[in-house]
Amino acid sequence: MTQNKKIGLFFGSFNPIHIGHLIIANVMAENADLNKVWLVVSPQNPLKPSKGLLHEFDRYDMAKAAVADHHKIEVSDVEFHLPKPSFTIHTLAYLSEKHPGKEFKVIIGQDNLESFKKWKNYEQILEQYELYVYPRPDVTNTELIRHPNVKMIEAPLLDISATYIRQCIKANKSIRYLVPESVENMIRLKNFYH
Repeated sequence: MTQNKKIGLFFGSFNPIHIGHLIIANVMAENADLNKVWLVVSPQNPLKPSKGLLHEFDRYDMAKAAVADHHKIEVSDVEFHLPKPSFTIHTLAYLSEKHPGKEFKVIIGQDNLESFKKWKNYEQILEQYELYVYPRPDVTNTELIRHPNVKMIEAPLLDISATYIRQCIKANKSIRYLVPESVENMIRLKNFYH
């Protein structure tokens, strides 16, 4: 049962998925002690406005296309089937019940660690699941960084935002190298974000 036991859950709107997300997912899959990383596409983040959010199935399809050839990264639509808005604690409880042999870890950016106490049942997430935190530029350390269940994972400092990519698309500017070619093709083909 040890095979694929430790799963890192990387939650996000992935609107659209970009190389920043993929580099972090790959670093977590290859350099942390995780067997797999699941990109969990969130239909709606309770702490973010849903305006300008592409349909969840389109964001899911782009994420699938982005990691199609990676054996350690998968895409999950688990939150599409759970009540909205999606609270991480509910998703974790559901996944733990459905996959009793797996150990789930939550992958978050250091910027989210600062606001982590705003998350529903954050203490429970910390105690039961552990946080795998990747560094973010211009983030001051929070006291949670010293928590025994918070693991800082060394990763490149990336400051690529989906907002910037959407602005480029609206302005008919190139997004080459910001997203995988497969994702760029889908965006162009389906005329997303215009």
